[in-house]
Amino acid sequence: MNTDDFDFYLPEELIAQTPIENRSDSRLLVVNRETGELEHHIFKDIINYLNPGDVLVINNTKVVPARIYGVKESTGANIEFLILKEIDGKYECLVKPARRVHVGDVINFGDGILRARCEECFEDGIMHFTFIYEGILYEILDKIGSMPLPPYITHKLQ
Repeated sequence: MNTDDFDFYLPEELIAQTPIENRSDSRLLVVNRETGELEHHIFKDIINYLNPGDVLVINNTKVVPARIYGVKESTGANIEFLILKEIDGKYECLVKPARRVHVGDVINFGDGILRARCEECFEDGIMHFTFIYEGILYEILDKIGSMPLPPYITHKLQ
């Protein structure tokens, strides 16, 4: 599979900048498998397309507020992290500006409720960190983090 297969032009005016207030009023596109015909409905109409024995899988996952802003302890430089994933107890992060962070540097977030020590530096601003904190990391991120948004979303979500 080639990721370029998923590239297409979408006019800016068709990109929703905020979620609809009543989620059940979201749009629903129905494709007739036999004819290929497309029908436009609203999500609460989905019940009309379910039959006995069908399975409806609901994704209730939450995006982790993994964009955090901190200060390099040794210089006071402002540093932005995007936490990408956990690897063997360390966290892979995209760091901006990467040129200001080196192995051994410590970044302070949320007035010290989270600290991160740089363990390894890679290309393109990717670095591995050990996080230093008390409590539950995801609860800390809920307090100090923000949602990572794609570049085509221009409004901050609440």
